[in-house]
Amino acid sequence: MVEANEPAMLVKLSEVGETVASTDEDIRGYHVKDRNGEDLGTVDDLLIDQDARKVRFLVIASGGFLGMGKDKSFLPVDAITGIDNDEVRTDQTREHVAGAPTYDPDLVDDNSYYSDVYGYYGFGPFWAYGYSYPPYPYYR
Repeated sequence: MVEANEPAMLVKLSEVGETVASTDEDIRGYHVKDRNGEDLGTVDDLLIDQDARKVRFLVIASGGFLGMGKDKSFLPVDAITGIDNDEVRTDQTREHVAGAPTYDPDLVDDNSYYSDVYGYYGFGPFWAYGYSYPPYPYYR
């Protein structure tokens, strides 16, 4: 079990052989739109906290050709404003998401990386005292 104020190890949903509670909640492959309706990419994967059984970040893939050379970034679930019709919406701008800390697979196990991503988007990290997981209706 994770100590208070210490983040849990996050893993990609695709790598752990688990599923989300229902197929309606599996948003992998959905298009991600910024607050102006501009395309940011697609949800490539979900980073989950296996201890709490919660999605903490979306892994967004953009650019590339036929899946090659895609850029990836993390978006905290806290930044999601709605999900419907195969589309995820955020209140962030395209430019702001593009300026987020760069995805580096070697850093995803580094707690300071998660802190940097949360701080960049203006949210407190999920392991901080008083954190409240976004209510489920952000999904629909």
